Amino acid sequence: MRTVPGEAPISSSTGDILSPLGPQDPRETAGYHLHARIGEGGMGTVYLSHTRGGQPVALKVIRREYGQDPDFRRRFEQEVQAARRVQGYHIVPVVDHDTTGELPWLASAFIAGIPLHDALVAFGPLPLPAVFQLVGCAARALTSIHAAGVIHRDLKPSNILLGSQGPYVIDFGIARAADATHLTQSGGLIGTPQYMSPEHALGEPVTPATDVFSLGLIAAVAATGRHPYGDGGAITIAAQIANTAQRPPKLDGYDERLRPLLERCLTAEPTDRIGTEELAALCQESAGRGIGDFTGWLPQPLTAEIARREHSARTPPQPTAPQMPAAPPLAPPAGPATIAPTPPAAPPHNPAEQGTTQGVPQAAPTPPPTGFGPPAQGQVPAPGYGYPPPATDTYHLTPQPPAPAPAAPKKSRRGLKAALVALALVLVAGSGAAAAVYVLDKKDDSNSTAKDSGKDGDKAVSTPSPSPTESATDSGAGSDGEDGGGDGTTPSGSPTIPENAQYKALFEGKAFTLRTPTGSDYTYVDFDEPEADTKAQMADPLRDMNVDNSHWYFETTVGKSSGSTPQECAEGTGTNALPSTLDSGYFGDQAEIDKGTRLCTVTKSGNLALYEITALTPGDYSWEVPTVQGRLTLWEISD
Repeated sequence: MRTVPGEAPISSSTGDILSPLGPQDPRETAGYHLHARIGEGGMGTVYLSHTRGGQPVALKVIRREYGQDPDFRRRFEQEVQAARRVQGYHIVPVVDHDTTGELPWLASAFIAGIPLHDALVAFGPLPLPAVFQLVGCAARALTSIHAAGVIHRDLKPSNILLGSQGPYVIDFGIARAADATHLTQSGGLIGTPQYMSPEHALGEPVTPATDVFSLGLIAAVAATGRHPYGDGGAITIAAQIANTAQRPPKLDGYDERLRPLLERCLTAEPTDRIGTEELAALCQESAGRGIGDFTGWLPQPLTAEIARREHSARTPPQPTAPQMPAAPPLAPPAGPATIAPTPPAAPPHNPAEQGTTQGVPQAAPTPPPTGFGPPAQGQVPAPGYGYPPPATDTYHLTPQPPAPAPAAPKKSRRGLKAALVALALVLVAGSGAAAAVYVLDKKDDSNSTAKDSGKDGDKAVSTPSPSPTESATDSGAGSDGEDGGGDGTTPSGSPTIPENAQYKALFEGKAFTLRTPTGSDYTYVDFDEPEADTKAQMADPLRDMNVDNSHWYFETTVGKSSGSTPQECAEGTGTNALPSTLDSGYFGDQAEIDKGTRLCTVTKSGNLALYEITALTPGDYSWEVPTVQGRLTLWEISD
């Protein structure tokens, strides 16, 4: 039995892509009729369904232990909304979702391909030209994902599908939704340690470069079946990755044509890694053919297996057990006109460089198998979606010489963190979790809850998950059209202001800074204290606002005020309200939010808050929201 680094060992037989529904499986979710089981992952079970227009979808029903956690639901809503904005080539789009029912779920286009993990198990390493095509296309997919302000965070062989029309990246960004739940604890991480970057393994901030590191590891494994950090278990490999700055991976055993790619991807410092666009260009040059030319791009046995899966997906197996009651219906599935996003008019690269497919956008896939129904007018039908088996922290490799023992750790913060990572992983080894989860309790003062000390000073405000109030199946268009990426909703959590209200100043002009996260994914904000909780432990009734690297999320109605008096502020909350979600496009010169902008809201505690912006400092990436400095005033409202 072959095994693949960082993935659960499975039988080398290819098996069937679909399984009959069992007695524990629902037959319907939110109006979607479920036809067969595709697989089960760390966050839920995936089923085959169809839209009313006949488009096949893979519908993932989230596990109950996650679905019952309010923090998970908020984060899940945020991450899925972000994922639905991602459009591009070699991406399996998220087409529908809901977080308001008994169990959250999301639906993606269905691709009857084979996960890279399964392909390596059943057929062995890929030819080097195919590896360059796979990595180049995945790099282009990451370019689109990152452009939407999303970081994948869990890129691994089971999250890349091989299809007749090329590779596809799946499950981008969704793993972060679990980070804030009680299941991972404060400061915890969820993911596959063998494919994490050093900064991710150390619990440090992640950037798009994190996904590049993971893709470099995938390239090495796809080409040889060997992991650059050796053949140890999850504990050993994760600790070695965390220690990359002191002991880089040995790459001399890899093909000399592949080594430049690995060297550019697997650097300890994120800023030293190759960018996704440059990586795609490097693969284009190294592949020896257009990376968008998929005629015979895979070995014949693998091509035949993909064709077999596409054929078998046309006739799902019948249930073999008595039918269970259907899940309570929620909202009906979105019509076909909103299911599959129309691909861009032109690919994000030069189609003239695609070998034998010059001038043809590589994202135009072949139609789905007969019987799935016609595609919606003006849409490109999506291929199927093969879901990988659950991954565990089991980690096996083909035999190779044992790696040398790690060097004695230097007296550095990263060296200490690497040791803590290894210790934390020991504590959870053998837990059987679908994705290895470990906790690194950071002691940085910067990560402690920032409470008001009675002095004026900047408050570090990182960021949280939103608390959406609209139907989760809404398209997410902003209230002011398609501008800026807001979700078009105004939170309903703000108390109303009584007529003839009186205002008493509780504090005035207090310096307050809203920064993007440094070491955590979210910060919860309470304007009444004021407080910025970088550990995401603030109770929901106190949260007025959340911030992450790419968005602001309002949990109360926030409007723009024309002046600094409480009366003008109160008027702004009711007559000039902003969308509940703001991306980076809302900030900057002549944008909605700039220096001098006054934001007002009635907090969840019933006070009136005025935040006057005095400065904006742009982030390192165009999709990042800026660090915003301002002065906060709070009034008590009475009749």
